[in-house]
Amino acid sequence: MTHDIQAAIESTRQQLRQHEKAYNRVPESVALMAVSKTKPVTMLQQAIDCGQRHFGENYLDEALLKMEALAEADCVWHFIGAIQSNKTAKIAAGFDWVHSIDRGKIARRLSEQRPQHLPSLNCCIQLNVDEEASKAGIMPDDLPELCELIDGLPGLTLRGLMCIPAPRQELADQRAVFAIIADYHQQMAKRFNSMDTLSIGMSGDIEAAVAEGSTMVRVGTAIFGARA
Repeated sequence: MTHDIQAAIESTRQQLRQHEKAYNRVPESVALMAVSKTKPVTMLQQAIDCGQRHFGENYLDEALLKMEALAEADCVWHFIGAIQSNKTAKIAAGFDWVHSIDRGKIARRLSEQRPQHLPSLNCCIQLNVDEEASKAGIMPDDLPELCELIDGLPGLTLRGLMCIPAPRQELADQRAVFAIIADYHQQMAKRFNSMDTLSIGMSGDIEAAVAEGSTMVRVGTAIFGARA
């Protein structure tokens, strides 16, 4: 049976609108990013045909091939994977957004390598809210310093926070951890006017994310189906 991407996108958008209404959010204030890692260009093209513009990619080489194939499409490309130092030049040159900055070295390299003819690179800091040593992301205590650094670097615009907390099954537990992330975001937004983005929520916790102030959800499985 062929996976119906159009129906999946429409269902996800409808779900978002319902949650916005339920939690008194401004209609259409939560953007939908389609996480398209490991998915073929043909599936991305189907999503584009349904009006999807924002795409999240984890793997640089795979993403660059997709960007080339879809160069004529009006896509906004988000890098959401772990960033290795030897990949920053191509990330800086190819993407519109980076959601996974977690150390100053990477921020500096992205700044130095962002081509001057391009608009500033939109940057989100990945926060390790559960403080898991094995997980990517900056520890909360180090957040203000990294915000300060990015805010002052040329070619970068500090836009907000991204987080992938440890999975929680209950809505109340999901909301509780997202509320903590939202509080960190609000604290930083008071100091840095450009911070308008809270990149939280995936296929399994969209409702909790919308309830706690997400402005962008990252959805893969619910749109493209499970990875093979």
